[in-house]
Amino acid sequence: MATGTPATKLLASAGVHYVEHEYTHDPNSTSFGLEAAEKLGVDPNRVFKTLIANVDETYAVAIVPVSQQVSLKALSRALGAKRATMADPAQAARMSGYVVGGISPLGQKRLLTTVIDQSAKEFETILVSGGRRGFDIELSPIALADLLSAVFAEIAS
Repeated sequence: MATGTPATKLLASAGVHYVEHEYTHDPNSTSFGLEAAEKLGVDPNRVFKTLIANVDETYAVAIVPVSQQVSLKALSRALGAKRATMADPAQAARMSGYVVGGISPLGQKRLLTTVIDQSAKEFETILVSGGRRGFDIELSPIALADLLSAVFAEIAS
């Protein structure tokens, strides 16, 4: 198991039940989330990607199914903001402390305002990045929201 990422350390210290899932990442893959769903044999609607956006004058995290995109308009609405744009990948890596394609919503350098797509509540558990490519964590979406002080909203399109 790939224990020891900031994400797993946070989960362990919080006493949250989770399951680790590892797979061999293909370095030629550019769709990290869909690759995870395929290699783990999991419905892509249950595997969620972590995106970092510029929202007005700050940053926020959007967690959406890998089978969809984040609606920046919906994200702005959910946060009561005027405008949202995707963060530059290098900035997302710096903000989170993780490599792009392995950005976990858990254990980031600092806790950012987080919105999880409403569809996550349809599942008992979802998968998110565990903090590196080829490593996902399965946990309850409610536990994820609690840990991140996140809100649920319809932000996927």
